Amino acid sequence: MRFKFPLVAISLEVAMIVLFGLFVQYETDQTIFQKQNTTGPMDTGRFLELYPLFQDVHVMIFVGFGFLMTFLKKYGFSSVGVNLLIAALGLQWGTIMQGILHSHGQKIHIGIKNIINADFSTATVLISFGAVLGKTSPVQMLIMTMLEIAAFAGNEYVVGEIFKASDIGASMTIHAFGAYFGLAVTVILYRSGLRKGHQNEESVYHSDLFAMIGTLFLWLFWPSFNSAIAEAGDKQYSAIVNTYLSLAACVLVAYAFSSLVEHGGKLDMVHIQNATLAGGVAVGTCADMKIQPYGSMIIGSVAGMVSVLGYKYLTPFFATKLRIQDTCGVHNLHGLPGVVGGLAGIVAVDLGVSNMTTVARQAAALGSSIGTAVVGGLITGLILKIPIWGQPLDENCYDDSVYWEVPRVREHDSGFHERDDHSQLELDV
Repeated sequence: MRFKFPLVAISLEVAMIVLFGLFVQYETDQTIFQKQNTTGPMDTGRFLELYPLFQDVHVMIFVGFGFLMTFLKKYGFSSVGVNLLIAALGLQWGTIMQGILHSHGQKIHIGIKNIINADFSTATVLISFGAVLGKTSPVQMLIMTMLEIAAFAGNEYVVGEIFKASDIGASMTIHAFGAYFGLAVTVILYRSGLRKGHQNEESVYHSDLFAMIGTLFLWLFWPSFNSAIAEAGDKQYSAIVNTYLSLAACVLVAYAFSSLVEHGGKLDMVHIQNATLAGGVAVGTCADMKIQPYGSMIIGSVAGMVSVLGYKYLTPFFATKLRIQDTCGVHNLHGLPGVVGGLAGIVAVDLGVSNMTTVARQAAALGSSIGTAVVGGLITGLILKIPIWGQPLDENCYDDSVYWEVPRVREHDSGFHERDDHSQLELDV
């Protein structure tokens, strides 16, 4: 790893610099006029208007997703650190891939929506990262980032430009896509040695608290995520309000079902960390439609219920019967709610709340997102399975010390105890 990882990382960054040199330029007066069909002096108002929403999305990508995955007791460095690594590469590569597809052979003129969309493409990989968390190397994640964003950009172009489907909050193109891509990768990278679990695949009190930091950041900023690229005015207003209400309803239902399915009516922190966010995922497809406040609350309630039941019953079934080792349960937070969102969009269009698309287009978009994700994930898994990427051995999974310098003594390590004066830790021999 001393030479393999630096070589891959530096090579990819050199490639990004070359591609940006060839294809990417600043926005100019002329390009803004072409996009807005206006004349007059260069208008930076829209950039500055959307910049706060971009900041919110950026916080979700780097803080929300990163800390959400810190629940593993010995994998916090990798959860946050590799999240940063993936995101830094992904936003560059996403700018190139989406720019090439949407620029129609012209130069890519980078503006506020370009960088928001680049963050969106990165979110897809971070969702998939949750499925393989603890079982892959940093090199594997760099390779997966490149392959997945290419597949995502292609599917997003098909959904938006060919099918003309509506998916403003990307329930289908980001959440469902990222989840099923990650699950397909885990099928190929299945480890029989982990079928009965691993001693490090558990949390401790403080690691679950750190994960809740990620949950709260994601929950607070999700209305920005779903409204960032919505058309200014009524549609952006609807996206914010619908997401806000869906998330609120989702929390109550997620808490209720967590208590219902757990022994003694206790709450499960896994459900609270994840299922409370499902409402933001599920309402994404129709967030900018006039589905009425109660409609968004129904969607959030259904998503919270489905997510908790998925964590309780589907995750163990997948692990034992279907060879799908989903570390973070991304199927329950992103996959199932993403499908719920896609179906909600179909129902909303059928009820006439939007005349911008059709039921057939919405259904095709959902099918394309899941199908492309599964095929792309299987191919990516086969590439990552090649034994040259420095993947950890089974016994070293879910442990930062394989790829990071870590403190010599960690308070949750077995074999240590505190001295009576609490001044230091010593080996328990």
